[in-house]
Order: sequence, then structure tokens, then C-alpha cells
Amino acid sequence: MSFNLKSADFDVNDLDLENMGSWPLVVKIIFALIVAILVSVLSYYLLIDSKIDQLQAATAKETELRQLYQRRYAAAVNLEAYREQMNEMEKTFSFLLKQLPTTHETPGLLDDITYVGTTSGLTFTRINWEPEVEQDFYTELPIRINVIGNYHQFGNFVSEVAKLPRIVSLHDFTIEADKDDRLRFNVVAKTYRYKETTK
Repeated sequence: MSFNLKSADFDVNDLDLENMGSWPLVVKIIFALIVAILVSVLSYYLLIDSKIDQLQAATAKETELRQLYQRRYAAAVNLEAYREQMNEMEKTFSFLLKQLPTTHETPGLLDDITYVGTTSGLTFTRINWEPEVEQDFYTELPIRINVIGNYHQFGNFVSEVAKLPRIVSLHDFTIEADKDDRLRFNVVAKTYRYKETTK
């Protein structure tokens, strides 16, 4: 391999590594560029590359901490409003709990539903409790009701049940005519009992 430098033949084998000062200027520049590139590449991979990963991790952590700070700051600023809202929710919850019958009130609720039905002009053929259904924090108390009447009486009955002081909801109703052309209204009324959690 030979270089043609300024019309003079130059052989790479003539280069003396112990006497670099005698090298031609172009060779010195090329060698310096190679050394500079080599040092740059090694510096990047040995010193900078790992730091870039650390910087990216630190940037992501900073973003996460900023978001956490903003959420906590917003909560701290609205703390008084949250307390008022919590108090209001506790009052509402307490009010709703009072509308749920306790164990000793359930027979009276059956009497109330019977009274509402008879004053609406309905004739009861069946009214009785069905098995309780346990839910997460309350118990469903279903009542199977079968009555005979007309559409207006059924509507009046549903309206009066909604006015009862305890929460009662009506489900799975059917209206059908019997063999005597009377209308039968079958419905499941559900009331609810709060399950006290033992501490």
C-alpha cells in the first residue's frame, strides 16, 4: 500500500511509530483524526451512554413526582371542601339508613303494604316473605305479592308503595287475566336491611 503525497511515493511501512514527528503532515492529520474518532467513540460508550440512561430515568421520575405533587397539592387546597362533602355524604347516608327497616320493623312493613293494597281496592291472593339475599353491605328482603284488581288500582298501589316511609322497590311484575277475566298483578317487592360491619 502506497500514498502519493506531493508527487513523492510514500510507503506506510516507512512510518516509524517511535518517531512520529518525522511523519508527513497529511499522515499526522489522518492519524490524529483516527485517534480523535476512536477516543470520541470510546468516551461515548464508556462515559456518556450510561449517563444518558440515568438522565432519562431521572427525567421520568421527575415527571412522576411533579404529577404526584400536583395531585397532592390539589387535594390539600380542596381539603376543606372535601371535609364538607364528606360530612354531607355521612348525613345523606345516615338519612338513607333510617329508611331501611330494621329486623323488628319488617313485620310492620308487611302490614303497611297490605294496608296500601287494600285501600287501593286490590284483593290479595298471596303476600309472603321469600328467602333473604345477601349482598356486599346490605341484605335484600323480597316479598312475593299476588293481587287481583284493575289497571288503575295497580297504578295507585305502586304509587302508594313509593310513598311508604321505608325504601321498597318493585321488581319482576306481570299482569295477566285469569279464567274469570279478572286481572292478576304479580310482583316482587324488595326492601333492604343494612348489614352492620363488626369491628
